[in-house]
Amino acid sequence: QVRLVESGGGLVQAGDSLRLSCAVSGRTFSAYAMAWFRQAPGKEREFIEGINWSSGGTYYADSLKGRFTISGDNAKNTVYLDMNSLEPEDTAVYYCAAGKDPTVVAGIAQMYDYWGQGTQVTVSS
Repeated sequence: QVRLVESGGGLVQAGDSLRLSCAVSGRTFSAYAMAWFRQAPGKEREFIEGINWSSGGTYYADSLKGRFTISGDNAKNTVYLDMNSLEPEDTAVYYCAAGKDPTVVAGIAQMYDYWGQGTQVTVSS
């Protein structure tokens, strides 16, 4: 069983940058397809970006291209989401997700088997 714990959220101002972390325990993160999602109040969970560690391919939501970047640190078994030029519309709970098939990176929440508890990001204007 893998466990995901997100951290790094908080209150920031528009234009700021923030790095979210997802600490993975139970197994190395490269054994999974990893992704970040977010969910704002009253909205569905939204795919941000995912990565296939085997191929190195990353997949992202077009609307967030260029501002958000997923990466990983093998030594720390941690996946990151770097967020730049944050906007009030980015306010949401951010979730880390892992899929059992490391080659399948999808923008659909149902494709992922494990989830963290989420971390709140609030962007003030």
